[in-house]
Parts: sequence; structure tokens; C-alpha cells
Amino acid sequence: MTDQNETSTAQGVSPSSDDSRFLLHNHMEILRILRGLSKRHEMVSAFFNNGRDLLLTSIIEVDANNNNVILDYGSNEALNNRILASDRIIFVSFLDSVKIQFVATQIKLTGYEGASAFQIVLPNEVLQLQRREYYRLPTPIINPLTCRVPLANDHSIEVTLTDIGAGGVGIIIGSDAEAALKPGEIFPGSRIELPGIGTLEVTLRVQSTFTVTLKNGSTALRGGCQFDNLRPAMQGLMQRYIIKLERDRIASA
Repeated sequence: MTDQNETSTAQGVSPSSDDSRFLLHNHMEILRILRGLSKRHEMVSAFFNNGRDLLLTSIIEVDANNNNVILDYGSNEALNNRILASDRIIFVSFLDSVKIQFVATQIKLTGYEGASAFQIVLPNEVLQLQRREYYRLPTPIINPLTCRVPLANDHSIEVTLTDIGAGGVGIIIGSDAEAALKPGEIFPGSRIELPGIGTLEVTLRVQSTFTVTLKNGSTALRGGCQFDNLRPAMQGLMQRYIIKLERDRIASA
């Protein structure tokens, strides 16, 4: 059974108009994605109670003949009872570093190989958000994230992050960093502290820099950076932080 030791929420479907173009309705494609999550035993976050509750589960079986999906039963019985009473559950997972999201309006108790399990109706649409389209989430304005970028001769600079995702980050480039953070430059050993999650250690590649005009009329230099060969352990930290960001965003909505 799945352990419930985390509390998070996620961005809900219905999708925004910008995301709606990533909705999949093809039955065979939906089956392929859900079976991929099942085969790889990917964690699935089930958010309910308007995003205030989270149950961690996984897909056990995708039954196309009976038009349902079987999911792992939780270890926290109180949480199990609350999700069974819910009328809207948002499921979020990741397949090949792409975010997968779908919704059920009801979840039932069933049995599977002699044990309790959850059952939902096979979704008729799945949101599949590609890396560059979804992975950049705005970072907190209060207590913003920073990245410590190592330079030559044991020097380093700290930059503020504007957004973050599995593929990279957006940064604010101050005057002290303009000379170093040029497009094409690579910085192994860069470190981002993710509050409540851990330290993300990455190889940062500067992809682009551009000037933006702020609301007060002043200008600032921004940069778009890519993570090179993000290690699986770091991918796990990133996914946990993305879920945390989504929870905080819904809670403040």
C-alpha cells in the first residue's frame, strides 16, 4: 500500500486556455499513457478536497474492457475514507519527465488480487504538458529562490530565480553577473536550495539573455537557463518541489 507522509496540492484541471491544446482525447493514446505509468510504477498524486488533501498512489491496472483504472489503496484509512467521499479528484504524475494530469468525479472502493484498491472510470481526456510548455512555474516573490553559480578561482555569484522547472530556470542577471552569464556558458556545480525539499545540484547552461521592462518602467536583464543531464535523484527533488509550488498556488487562490 502507498504511504501518505506528504501534504501537497496540484494545479487543477480544467486547464487554462493556454493548456487546452495539450488535452488528449484519443482513446488509444490515453491507454498508452496510463499503461506507461502503471508499467513503470510511477507515483501518482491524487489531490482532493479542493486541493487541501493529497493521497499518494499508483496505477495497478488499466482495464480497457471494463472502462476503468485500478489504483493502489492508501495506508491511511482516514484519508482513504475522505477521498472515497470526494466528487472531484485531480491525478498528477510524470512520464518521461512530462507532466500527466487527469480528473475523476468519483473514486470507488474495489478489490484487486485479494486486497483493497481504488477504482475510477477511465478518463476520456488527459492533459499531457510537454517540458517547455508546463515545466516553468513562477517562483515565490516573497523569499525568492536563488541559485549559487560557481565561477573561476573559487568565486561564485548568486542569482534570483523567476521560474523553475524540470528543464531549467529563469533568472535575474544583476550587473555583477552580466560578464559571466553569457549565452552558451556552462556552470557545473550550481546549487539551488529548495525550501523543505533539499539542495538541487545542477549543471547550468545559459541559453539566452534578454532585457525586460518592469511595471515601474525600469529594465532588467533576464536569462533562460537549461539543466544539462539532470540526475535522477535531482529530478525527484524537482518533481517534489513542483508539487509543493502547485499546492501553495492553489492554497492562496
